[in-house]
Amino acid sequence: MKGKSVNMLHRTSIYNFISATLTIFFVSTSNAMAYEEPEYKLIKSTDVYEIRHYEERLAVKTTQSKSQIGAFRRLFNYISGSNESSSKIAMTVPVIQSKDISGTSMIFFLPKIFTKQSAPLPDGDDVELITVKGGFYAITKYSGRSTDRNYIKHSTRLFEALRKDNILTIGDPVMATYNGPFTLPFMRRNEAMYRVNWK
Repeated sequence: MKGKSVNMLHRTSIYNFISATLTIFFVSTSNAMAYEEPEYKLIKSTDVYEIRHYEERLAVKTTQSKSQIGAFRRLFNYISGSNESSSKIAMTVPVIQSKDISGTSMIFFLPKIFTKQSAPLPDGDDVELITVKGGFYAITKYSGRSTDRNYIKHSTRLFEALRKDNILTIGDPVMATYNGPFTLPFMRRNEAMYRVNWK
């Protein structure tokens, strides 16, 4: 029995070591692979949401009626050199997705060093340069996989909290994703957001 207890303690120590090592690895990798994010001013914070003010931002956008995979590929190809100057552009976060009657739209923000004049034009008609309007946005954060079910759950919770606080939403909600598909679900950062009327 004593031998079994020693073995169990040994195994537990090994498992704890592996778990700690993996945690350190993913955290350090996340920090090493930090991407540029749009700057904002925090206006208000509650248990459910934040109100942020963003300045207008330059981005590339594509829309399609079916799979989101193709949309991501088109935008990734653009920043990888599929543009008029064959320029490689650094990836930023978040990746923005929204749905309406025309299909699914996806947006990559461009690094802040770019302007409308300096950003290379896309090669194809299915990707366009746009300016995302600045203004006030209500955001709720959540972890886990960026599935429609998870997003709908949290965007609904956000909408109900805003309605309770008499904050008027403008347009449909959007999904913001900050991590790649190989990030562990509990370490992922996702956001559901609404543009709001804030005075």
